[in-house]
Amino acid sequence: MTQIQKALALATAMIAVAVLAVFDIIPEQIAQFAPFALLALFPSAWLGRGRCRTKEA
Repeated sequence: MTQIQKALALATAMIAVAVLAVFDIIPEQIAQFAPFALLALFPSAWLGRGRCRTKEA
């Protein structure tokens, strides 16, 4: 899975939580902290590999 696909999957999950909260399927208190929980569970989706590629002169 590419980095773009991971980011899109994470964004889709966040939007799904928001929509479920709007229709009272999940409680508002859970929906408030769900984005932070998703970021903590899937850090590679927003941090990447963490390798910095620099050119040395």
